[in-house]
Amino acid sequence: MTNDKKIWLITGVSRGLGKALAQAVLNQGDIVIGTTRSGKADLSGDANSLKLFELELTDPAQIKQTVEAAYQLHGRLDVIVNNAGYGLLGALEETSDEDIQRVFDVNFFGVVHLVQAVLPYLRRQRSGHLVNLSSIAGLAPMAGSSLYAAAKSAIEGVSQALAQEVEPLGIKVTLVEPGAFKTDFLSAHSIVNSHTKIADYQPTSGKAVQHLADIAGKQLGDPNLGAQAIIKAVESEDPPLHLVLGSDALKRTRAKLEAMTKNLDAWEAVSKSTDFLDLATVL
Repeated sequence: MTNDKKIWLITGVSRGLGKALAQAVLNQGDIVIGTTRSGKADLSGDANSLKLFELELTDPAQIKQTVEAAYQLHGRLDVIVNNAGYGLLGALEETSDEDIQRVFDVNFFGVVHLVQAVLPYLRRQRSGHLVNLSSIAGLAPMAGSSLYAAAKSAIEGVSQALAQEVEPLGIKVTLVEPGAFKTDFLSAHSIVNSHTKIADYQPTSGKAVQHLADIAGKQLGDPNLGAQAIIKAVESEDPPLHLVLGSDALKRTRAKLEAMTKNLDAWEAVSKSTDFLDLATVL
């Protein structure tokens, strides 16, 4: 192995954007250590460039063991991509406690435990790049994805604070916020729908969930181009904290920012009115 080859640890490489990214990384000559629930993936790479581990993201002990084994393979980890996860659709009131717990266990706590496991190695290296897959739902949530959006919003908050914690240590953090990509994310492989249906929510969450079902297989985003965008961000000397992928995601993000600015402007006087008057005068 030559030192100019990056070592990528990527979770969830069996399908979707994770698979596209892993293959693109292999195609450019870097090394991929990938994880899937089965320990298998349909990727083209030899034994020197590709290693697969079985990993259940709800098992913190297995996460720690897998990260240690991954590090020992080459004595270095350069890019860690937290990609594995799944979607949960339905109105908040329709969602069971079990489904709520599961979506957070995988989409949030799994990521947190993996980051915690890998940080000691990156701190010793004084280098590394953490790439956490969020979603446009984490930036601009819509009806029908409240709990999935909550888990991704939690990833947003953790990653933004983490970026400030590790920047002096030479470690970089990027949030990837994709819109709709043409993968099987909207299929039964990657989506759980709430079993309870409440008629009052049909015009809001029900309509939104149906729209997602209607566009399955017709999504605008190309996962291969999404993979190239992530690689470009990782290779940048000044990588972004937020990497919004897809014109649909960009549109939703800009609309959210505009609405937030309008909200702040409309309520600015009330916001300022809560300061102690003597301190407000000084400041």
